[in-house]
Amino acid sequence: MSFEGNLYSVPPGMSGMRVTVRQRLGEDYLHIATAGKAVVARHRLAPRGAGRTVRDAGHVIALERAVLAQVSDRAPCKTKTHRPLSPEALAEAERLRGQTAGGSPAERVVINLDTYAAVADRLRTTPTPEEEPGE
Repeated sequence: MSFEGNLYSVPPGMSGMRVTVRQRLGEDYLHIATAGKAVVARHRLAPRGAGRTVRDAGHVIALERAVLAQVSDRAPCKTKTHRPLSPEALAEAERLRGQTAGGSPAERVVINLDTYAAVADRLRTTPTPEEEPGE
């Protein structure tokens, strides 16, 4: 909830709900209440326009619990089918890469292993410090 250039937390599930902010003159706290006048949060005021986010520890814990409650350790959906890419999808991917469509998958080289092999050969033939002749 935004108030005087700062953000203040409300309990999970209240996002987008209409609330009332009350601050008594001379108090360093503000109270956030529902339309039914139930106070759902009390926060120490941040300086006006500071751009701070003020969170209630209870709101943070409740939000973590709400998020974790939605996580499942069940196996993925068995009815979902994994289909290979269609020829149209492959052609579009080739077009987006700036390549021409066609040819076998073996002809579409993604990684040039020749460069890797050349570097590996150089590393194999480079003498170690023990093998180098002394000066």
